[in-house]
Amino acid sequence: MAAGYSITLLRKVTAADSELIGVQLGRFCIANDIPVAVIADKFGVSRAAVYCWFVGTYAPNKKLHGRITKLISG
Repeated sequence: MAAGYSITLLRKVTAADSELIGVQLGRFCIANDIPVAVIADKFGVSRAAVYCWFVGTYAPNKKLHGRITKLISG
């Protein structure tokens, strides 16, 4: 299982709207085995916030969009 992600989370991320930047980040992290704790630390937010981004129930603030896009793009 990628970076300790649960099957339930993997299903939610897969079902979430791929247009959302947080969902894109979630899919990137899962594909690259990047733990939620690393992302939370990198962006200065809680792990709970990152999980919400991944499933699309909460969106990162606009200030983080550029940083997230840069991370995803490589």
